[in-house]
Formats: sequence, structure tokens, C-alpha cells
Amino acid sequence: MRTLPTRTILASALLALSINAAAAGAVTLVQAGHLLDRPGHPQRGASTLVIRDGKVAEVLDGYAGVERYAGATIVNLRDRFVLPGLIDSHVHLTSDRAGIEGQLAGVTDSVAAAAYEAQMNAGKTLQAGFTTVRNLGDGNGVTLALRDAIARGWVQGPRIIDAGMPISATSGHMDGRLGYADWVQHGVPTANLCDGPESCRKAVRVQIGRGVDVIKIATTGGVNSVVGAGVGKQMFDDEAKSLIEAAHLYGKKVAVHAHGAGGINLALAVGADSIEHGTLLDEEGVKLFLKSGAYYVPTLSTINGYKERIANNPDAYPPAVRAKIDWRIGITGKALRQAHSRGIRIAFGTDAGVSKHGRNADEFELMVQFGMTPAEAIKSATVNAADLLGISAVAGTLEAGKGADLIAVAANPLADVTALKKVDFVMKSGQVVKSRH
Repeated sequence: MRTLPTRTILASALLALSINAAAAGAVTLVQAGHLLDRPGHPQRGASTLVIRDGKVAEVLDGYAGVERYAGATIVNLRDRFVLPGLIDSHVHLTSDRAGIEGQLAGVTDSVAAAAYEAQMNAGKTLQAGFTTVRNLGDGNGVTLALRDAIARGWVQGPRIIDAGMPISATSGHMDGRLGYADWVQHGVPTANLCDGPESCRKAVRVQIGRGVDVIKIATTGGVNSVVGAGVGKQMFDDEAKSLIEAAHLYGKKVAVHAHGAGGINLALAVGADSIEHGTLLDEEGVKLFLKSGAYYVPTLSTINGYKERIANNPDAYPPAVRAKIDWRIGITGKALRQAHSRGIRIAFGTDAGVSKHGRNADEFELMVQFGMTPAEAIKSATVNAADLLGISAVAGTLEAGKGADLIAVAANPLADVTALKKVDFVMKSGQVVKSRH
């Protein structure tokens, strides 16, 4: 085998470094026919986004910058409406199989299979225009690993803010043993279950040690949990308080699964950062939301998943779950109307996994149906969601210094929000990941 001279190796290394340096400083000019760079503010007309090193360097009026940035890559979206990459504050990437099918998969699929499924669902989500998601729970660390793999550039997917294992009381909504025979239950992890303040503090610390970004807890029962105990409060006050205090001690926000008013109000009173679902919001809850500044994440499109599965198979869910699903379908939208009319802060979240991955934008149509304007719904999935997730410095708007996460659609979503169901261009961190060409 021939050995290259040291001088040749050094020259080759210097050339590679110079090429990489040039690539790192390369400029892309995104020419937009219409631009909503800051949702909540008026849209702009013809505009140019100057992209360098994965970030927005400038936002220019008109189709400018070509002469100043000679040799720049031009992305022609002059016939498109451009806006920031969307953010879904509530997903479960590991699966969108549910009911009895999902329960069976939980004890037959390997962790490796779950990892591939999560990657597939992450890809669907990114292609749909959602460049950031908050994954609110899985049982085996798959999405924590996927989060890191995406950040390292190993695989393609949205930025992930991950909660690890969601926490509840024993026999609460997050108890993965529910619905299985006793002999199966012995193999189900229980580190996410707690009873009493000390136990609950430890449950938070276990997730902190796994490297989570956010803590998720459940103060009430859930629609999909295989137990007929309803959706009311299922956690004592001191347990919820200890969970949230422990999370905040480590600088982590807390997302709280809560349907019943008792669980909603308890969580808000002890410092929850967001309430997920919030189905039975009452007047006390409204006042607590307004006092605390917490976000409401409605997750309306869960009902789409329920309806589709039941249409395909009326026996898709066990009877105890089906009864709760029928209730949820009938009441969906009531809490959003109340929250919106009273000025509660709202962040976009779908609970994808209950609904289908890649169809996250269906939520926009329901948000508008139940009282929000298209502009408000879009802001909830950009500015508001970025604030909730603590990533406003890098996402939510297209401004100098922020990440170059952007999407394009053919029609104006401020006039017809369903345009967001047909995203045909996606850029994440300055890299084109979907193009109509």
C-alpha cells in the first residue's frame, strides 16, 4: 500500500478545511412571494430571507441581496406564502397505533422496532412542516435517543423536546401495566409511578437523570388508559405539588395531562406550565390560568383518530375506553371556546399518536372551527409554542439570529388555514428537506 507524503496529506487537509469553511459561510437567498415572518404581526409582500450557517441573517424587502451575495443559492418561492416552521407541543412519536392494536404492540414489538417506527413518524412530521415537536412520553427511551440522533445529523427529523417517561400515581393514566394480565405486568417499567411526596420527587429525579428536557405528569385519568376510573382527579395535592416543585428545582417545565376540573385546577394552583387537553375547564380553572400565565394545549384532533379507527373497526377499543372516547368526541371544543374567549394563552398541540402522524395540521381547522382566527391558530403553533417550549431564541419567528426553520404553501393560510395541510416546501436549520421541485 502506497503511503502519501506528509506534505500531501497536510495540503489535502488544508483544502478540505477551506472547502468546509466556505460551505459553512455559504449564503442561501429564499425569495418569498408573501412572508409571515412574525406571526401575530401583518404579513409582508415580496421578501428575501438571507440564510447563513443555518440561521436567518437578514430579512429584506423585495427580491434583494443577489448582487451583494454573489454566488448565493437562490430558492425561488415567489409564488408561495412563507412562514416559520410549525411547532407541535404534544406528540407521541413512537406509534400511532391505538386501542387493542396499540396495546398488543406494546408487548410484542422490540425496542429496536419502536425506534424505527419513531424515526418514520418523525419523518412524516417534518415533511408536514413541523420542524419542532415536544414529545410527551414514551416508555423505553427511544425518542430521547432519536432527539440526540437528529441533533447530531445522523437522521432527519424535527427538533425534539422530550419528556421521557410521563409520571402518574400508581394505577393512574401513565401506569403502563393497566389492562394486562398480572404475569405481564411484572415486565412493565414502573419508575414513572409515584405515591406520596417523596416518591414523586424521586420519580422526577429519575427522569432528570435520563436527560429529559421537560417533565410530564398526569393529575387525572385519561381517555385511553385501560381502566374504568373515569377522567377525574387521581392525584393528591401534595403529590402534584412535589412533582412540580422538583421539576422546577431542576429548571424543567411541567406539562400536565388533565381532563377533569379537579386535576386542572390542582395543577395550575401548584405551578403547572401547561395543561394538556383541559377538557372540563371551569371558571376556577379560567381564573387560575389567567393568574399563572400557564398555556392551554387543546389537542382537539385526537377525535379524528378516534373516529377513523372506530369507522374501520367498531371494536378497536375496550368497552371502558370506548365509553370515554364517545364522551370526548361529544365535548371537544367546548374548553377551547371558553379559554379563547377569556384570553388564556394557547399553544398548538395535537396528541399525534392518538391522531395520525403527518396530519398534525388537521388541528388548525378544528381550532378555527371552535373559535380561533387563522392568524391566532398560526401564532399558537409558532410564537406561543416556542415560548412554551423555551426555544423562542431559535424558533417561532423568522428574524435575524434565529434558526432558518421555514415552510411554504400555495395559498394564504391567514385566509384559509387548511392551506397548511398542503406544505410543499420545508427548510430546517437552513437545509431544504422538502421541495416541490
